[in-house]
Amino acid sequence: MQEFTYPEVGATREGRLPDGYHHIRHRACLGPGITLRAAADALLGWRVHRRLLLHPIATAPRAAPGVTVICLLGPVRVPCRVVWTVEEEGRAGFGYGTLPGHPEIGEESFLLERDEDGLVWFTVTAFARPGAWYTRLGAPALPLVIGIFTRLYTMALRWESRRSPAVHK
Repeated sequence: MQEFTYPEVGATREGRLPDGYHHIRHRACLGPGITLRAAADALLGWRVHRRLLLHPIATAPRAAPGVTVICLLGPVRVPCRVVWTVEEEGRAGFGYGTLPGHPEIGEESFLLERDEDGLVWFTVTAFARPGAWYTRLGAPALPLVIGIFTRLYTMALRWESRRSPAVHK
C-alpha cells in the first residue's frame, strides 16, 4: 500500500491545519429542503465527484478509511486515500489525503452538519502545497484553484442532494 505524501495525516479531522501549506476553509448552507441523509449519500457515495466530471475510480462504492480513489482531471491522475469518515447523528463526511502521483501534497475534508433549525451546512477544509513541477509553477494560483473547486463541490452537492430519493425522508 502506498504511503501518504505528507506526515500530518488526519489533521483535517482535528481542525488544526499544519504550517507550510496553503489553507482553505469554506462553509456554505446547502439550503432548505436538503436532508443530511441525502447530502451524505451523495458525498460519501462519490456522486459529487462524478457530478464534477472527476471520474472517480474507487476501491469501494462508499468513502471509508483506507479506500483509495483516483480522480481523473483530463490526462492527470489524482490519487488519494480516505483517512477518516464520520457518520453520526447530525454529522457526516470524510477526509482524504494525497498519495504519490498527486499534483499536490496535503489533505482535504468534506463535512456535513445539521444545525438546530434543520439546515445542512457543508464545510470543506484543506491544506495543500504543490507536489508536481506544473503545480509548483502555478503555486501562486493554487489557493484560487482550490477555492474554485471548493465552490464547485458545494454546487455539485446541492444538485446531487436534491436528486436523491433520501431528500424526502
